[in-house]
Amino acid sequence: MRSLAPMNKGATDTFYLDRPGGRIAYSLLGEGPLVICLPGMGDVRSVYRFLAPALANAGFRVAAMDLRGHGDSASTFDVYDDVAAATDLIALAEHLGGPAILVGNSMGAAAACWAAAEAPKFTVGLVLLGPFVREPKANPLGKLLLRLALLRPWGPAVWKSYFRRLYPSRREAEYEAHLAEVAGHLRKPGYWDAFQKTTRASHTLAEARLGEVRAPALVVMGEKDPDFPDPRTEARWIADRLNGEVLMVPGAGHYPQSEFPEIVSPAVAAFVRRITPSVA
Repeated sequence: MRSLAPMNKGATDTFYLDRPGGRIAYSLLGEGPLVICLPGMGDVRSVYRFLAPALANAGFRVAAMDLRGHGDSASTFDVYDDVAAATDLIALAEHLGGPAILVGNSMGAAAACWAAAEAPKFTVGLVLLGPFVREPKANPLGKLLLRLALLRPWGPAVWKSYFRRLYPSRREAEYEAHLAEVAGHLRKPGYWDAFQKTTRASHTLAEARLGEVRAPALVVMGEKDPDFPDPRTEARWIADRLNGEVLMVPGAGHYPQSEFPEIVSPAVAAFVRRITPSVA
């Protein structure tokens, strides 16, 4: 399994799913049972450039999609929260003939959990990477400062600087290309405004439904994820509520699947094959 080979963007087409208020972009790779991968806030679907081909090589059809107002998806929507992203996940699973294993990174994990609770017939399992599935503790002043920090003209530079912190151990050539892609999409008309709206989303509704999730789950957390005071404790808290498993990745930050693909890709492939008997 070529877990270290990044996905060649030229080898995959971009497809679109029409949704109320706009359209969602996604790419397809491989054949077999369906896996849908959703990025986190401020990121694009190429964050799965290692994991998608690894899962395709393991016998799955992988759809990597962009969030609303991110990447190649439209920035014309009215709502950019977890529930909106979850309904897009469900719609794509239905469109592609699901059910599917749902993979979510950061806020994409909250969307995946909500979708699993809302549409269990479309959810085979969950893989949650650097997951935000509950509202972090923050005072009102901190939220105000975040909004001010992301205002133009300084906002894009602030986000780019913060984005770098989320990769604490590895920043190789492909990382720089990915960062440039992320920044390029956010410069498109309307996309920075959509991103700012996404930053205001709450994870309260996703947290409230964790107890309804019945699908098997794998929680993957970087041991150096700067978004959490104690990544291991957060991973364990999530896994306990989902009756799931935990994989801690030494040295990894908020994007373990692209920072340490040689650890994450084989582990995720083994998990999804185990919960999909037709592929095991």
